[in-house]
Amino acid sequence: MEMPDYASFVAALAREGQQPETAFAALETLVKEIVGAKLFTIMTSDTREKLSERVYSNMPDAYPVSGTKPYNETHWSDIALKQKRTFVANTIEDIAKVFDDHELIRSLGCESVINVPIVVDGVVVGTLNCLDKAGHYTEERVKAAEALKLPGAVCMLLHDKMKAGSR
Repeated sequence: MEMPDYASFVAALAREGQQPETAFAALETLVKEIVGAKLFTIMTSDTREKLSERVYSNMPDAYPVSGTKPYNETHWSDIALKQKRTFVANTIEDIAKVFDDHELIRSLGCESVINVPIVVDGVVVGTLNCLDKAGHYTEERVKAAEALKLPGAVCMLLHDKMKAGSR
């Protein structure tokens, strides 16, 4: 794997104004470079209240940024939120076992997913959700996704800072 273009990501973080959206878009570029994704979203996670919120989407018509919603308690939440490990499903059938919106996912040309948990201070604060064609997320790509955790954590912390209104 080639070294990702972290310089562009760092420059996007430093850019004043339109944050955290600018940083989220730069993270999307890293995601596409490192593991590939047709559909990319970022969700916050509140594991105490069992709520999530979509804060970024590269397909806002299908997956808009929206308010909070309860997350689904399945083996997905056990893996991604409790065990803090990357969740992988490489078929639409496996996706359908954990996500009710599997028909919409398939209609977008996506039949595989990795959900990368973002952990800060021992707590899952969000997930990076990467979806692509069936079988796309090979063992090599899942290992490569580890390189997304630090930029993901930076984006989540920036999101929290901007939401709190502090600069």
